[in-house]
Amino acid sequence: MRVRITVAAALSAALSLSLTACGESGDVGSSGDETVGIAMPTTDSPRWISDGRSMVDQVKGFGYGATLKYAENDPKTQVEQVEAMIDDGVDALVIAAVDGRAFTDVLRKAESAKIPVISYDRLLLGSDDVDYYATFDNEQVGELQADFLIEQLGLANGSAKGPFNLEVFAGSADDNNTGFFFDGAMKILQPYIDSGELVVKSGQTKMDQVTTLRWDGVRAEKRMNKLLDSHYTNERVDAVLSPYDGMSLGIIKALKSHGYGGDGGRDLPIVTGQDAEVPSVKSIMAGEQTQTVYKDTRELALITSYMVNAVVHGKRPAINDTSTYDNGEKVVPAYLLEPVSVDKGNYKKVLIDSDYLKASDLR
Repeated sequence: MRVRITVAAALSAALSLSLTACGESGDVGSSGDETVGIAMPTTDSPRWISDGRSMVDQVKGFGYGATLKYAENDPKTQVEQVEAMIDDGVDALVIAAVDGRAFTDVLRKAESAKIPVISYDRLLLGSDDVDYYATFDNEQVGELQADFLIEQLGLANGSAKGPFNLEVFAGSADDNNTGFFFDGAMKILQPYIDSGELVVKSGQTKMDQVTTLRWDGVRAEKRMNKLLDSHYTNERVDAVLSPYDGMSLGIIKALKSHGYGGDGGRDLPIVTGQDAEVPSVKSIMAGEQTQTVYKDTRELALITSYMVNAVVHGKRPAINDTSTYDNGEKVVPAYLLEPVSVDKGNYKKVLIDSDYLKASDLR
């Protein structure tokens, strides 16, 4: 069952649990000698650098020590890092997986050592030894991207009938979130494809045809180049569903190399994104990338830290979803945060006024 509650309500409930766990209304956090192992996927993305920093700050705020490791998108390295944390005797693990299927054996080792495991934003797959999952409403991310495309093309209100040419991209096949993003978007886009109002010239509309390993912008650029060369010599692409900012910038680079966005050239198509990374926000300000989906990773780190504090003390943390995230061995109880669509019209209010980004970051 999925129940939508506000972040404030969730944190209030989580705080209550944390206070109960500690046994004293004024004592939130550890006894001073517990450590949390934090495994993040890569420093290639500004988003994951921010997540790592936020997680360390939040768990330290509860009085825990923190061990933070980045695997630079190497699943084997990340498994070794987590195993070393277990051997070092951490009291809890927070894992944002490079490959969610790579951890079965090492999670069994964590369970044997009675170390609770929280899956962070990317679901750990194929293991019963995952205690909780903290993430955003991933299907809603795809819905926001698709809704934006439909609205910008004028299809939502009937002001335009098309047909419009669309190409579709998806994230990494080894990331469980990829399917949620893709399904959320295609649930909205498919009826327009079926009616002929949207046309995918490449014919590539199935997820296994459009995934992008490691969410890599260079791979996205190469595929976009190939699509343009093969299907758009005498046609215009009007919209591109891109699930992530780093890919969006690669897609835009390919479009520019084919005459889009230049002086006297064709206007750039609508291009979506995700994560509100600084380079993409700058691109939105410049009129290139059109949209991104903002996920306040400060809130994600905070709710995850409340989860850590509860499970270390043997308590059940706040959750609002008990049905969506089946990892192949169990439905992992989760807390889902709400994403927000961002474009040129609202980026200041959403990103700067909330102090997620500083105006100076965007100069």
